[in-house]
Amino acid sequence: MSNQAVHELERVEWRVLGALRPVDGTTGMVLRGPIEVSAAGARIVRNRSGLYVIHEWTRLASHAAAFAAPPALPAAGSERLEVAVRDPAGRYLPRLASIALPRDPLAAGADSLFAAVDVPLYPSAAAGLGTNWTAVRASVSDNADGAALGGALLRVVAAGTVLARGMSDWRGEALVPVVGVPVTTWSEDENAVVVSSIAATVEVHFDPALGSRTAAADVRAGRQPAVRRLVDPADIETRRAALPTTQQNVSLAARGALNLNLGLDLP
Repeated sequence: MSNQAVHELERVEWRVLGALRPVDGTTGMVLRGPIEVSAAGARIVRNRSGLYVIHEWTRLASHAAAFAAPPALPAAGSERLEVAVRDPAGRYLPRLASIALPRDPLAAGADSLFAAVDVPLYPSAAAGLGTNWTAVRASVSDNADGAALGGALLRVVAAGTVLARGMSDWRGEALVPVVGVPVTTWSEDENAVVVSSIAATVEVHFDPALGSRTAAADVRAGRQPAVRRLVDPADIETRRAALPTTQQNVSLAARGALNLNLGLDLP
């Protein structure tokens, strides 16, 4: 064995703070096409596996050179990085997502540094539909003046289970595809052997402080707001009990389509 010393010509080191994985909010499938992911003060790079890896963040600058072990402070999960996620092709609506940092390399399951955080993207109103999907289309507006409400969270709920979620765009338009509605199913009514639809409720939750309001006249003229606000649907869902809301009972059928006008009373 040679005793010659090794001369280091170059060193390339990568510190990973976490990773995001954009998924289809309807099917849960990983999105393989290019997605724009950005955050203030952070460097995020898409890797060959389609994950968006967070390499640096100014609030965790001390982690950049710590390779043997992460710094003790700040504590794991004590900081939150707000990330903007956009689909350049327009198939999905843009949204905000929040990831708790720093991630714990010793944690198990979803909290681990080595587990990517799934970020569901919800379809735009012009998105396509799959076979046997039920299309719930809604126009969300302010009851007071008819202004379109953008950034509202829509949920389709049946028997206490959330079947689908979606968001409204700046025009207040939303498409919520529902997957898995059976073509026929057993009825609880002894006089009906099978039924072709299921009862559900469409809920709308809106945060006036974060969502957008666009006058009906501007929507008709196609005049978009100068600033397009982004919201985090997961945040809205967490706080939905305290937000303005409305709901409508519906009947869902496979390959069916519903068109709803949903108005909210805002404070």
